[in-house]
Amino acid sequence: MSAERGLTAFAGFMVLLSVVLTWFVSEYFLWFTVFIGANLFQQSFTGFCPATIVLRKVFGFKTERELAHQK
Repeated sequence: MSAERGLTAFAGFMVLLSVVLTWFVSEYFLWFTVFIGANLFQQSFTGFCPATIVLRKVFGFKTERELAHQK
């Protein structure tokens, strides 16, 4: 799995988790959803996302470009 696809999967999971936490724990978890959305929005313009750094360093994910060069 590429870092880009991993980031999309991670973001989707975090949004779903924040909705569940909002529903069952506290309405203040809605701010977590807002944070995730804002982070995704800024990442679409800047290309920078801290979660991608974690995915690459901890889990060893490679970018689409790096995977294409391996072939």
